[in-house]
Amino acid sequence: MNIWQTQRFAIDLRRPRVMGIVNVTPDSFSGAGQTVDVSAAKAHCDALLGQGADILDIGGESTRPGAEAPSVEEELRRVLPVLRHAVGLGVPISVDTSQPEVMRAALDLGVDIINDVRALQREGALDVVAAHARAGVCLMHMQGEPASMQMAPRYGDVVTDVRAFLAARWALLRARGVAAERIAIDPGIGFGKTVEDNLALLRRQRELLTLGAPLLVGWSRKSTLGTLTGRSAQERRDASVAAAILAVQRGANIVRVHDVAPTVDALAVWRAVEQPERAQEP
Repeated sequence: MNIWQTQRFAIDLRRPRVMGIVNVTPDSFSGAGQTVDVSAAKAHCDALLGQGADILDIGGESTRPGAEAPSVEEELRRVLPVLRHAVGLGVPISVDTSQPEVMRAALDLGVDIINDVRALQREGALDVVAAHARAGVCLMHMQGEPASMQMAPRYGDVVTDVRAFLAARWALLRARGVAAERIAIDPGIGFGKTVEDNLALLRRQRELLTLGAPLLVGWSRKSTLGTLTGRSAQERRDASVAAAILAVQRGANIVRVHDVAPTVDALAVWRAVEQPERAQEP
């Protein structure tokens, strides 16, 4: 599929797109772990656009292993000011949330995409998206919940299992009248998966393309890269860029990243070789 239809934009997927991550959580910018720096989050949006991000993904819930979810009220307090700023920047804006109340508030502001790590499984989430005429949605696979997902993830065959889950969630949305061009899928690298599970999903990523949906993949700074390289999260930029390029080579349409500028540069080189007819397009 060459288009991802969202609330305000039909995103051209004939070349890979970079989704920049804006985490509006207490430890995202200052590291203090107490309060959210909204001004820093807004400035980060602007900076990622300057580095070449095609889409911004803004979220107020930390989904790292062991993380506890904020209340709905706290999540709204964190993300709404940043979303209000972001929707005026002229690019597609995604909200990373599983809460129906946050989804509804974000869509009312003009946010383009609902990016849900729980694939609209919370009560009311599917209704919000199905009731909206044009909003894009990304369905992600996660085994368990962030607080416990890495304790003992188990699969029969991880690629088959992830594909079956995403196919079922995609079919449920379609049955509720959501157009296929609005729906993207994400295998959920690092969300209830071992190192080998994650590597298998990358090796066999093309098996997920048979669903016919745009594929969004997020390898950025994941712990698997730390296991492979021995580096801390902040030192995984190079490994993250390498994983993003490998994902694109295997058919990913959108890569979700923290380090936008080096990813954009690496993709420019990749496009010059693999997509020379599109290498100069914006």
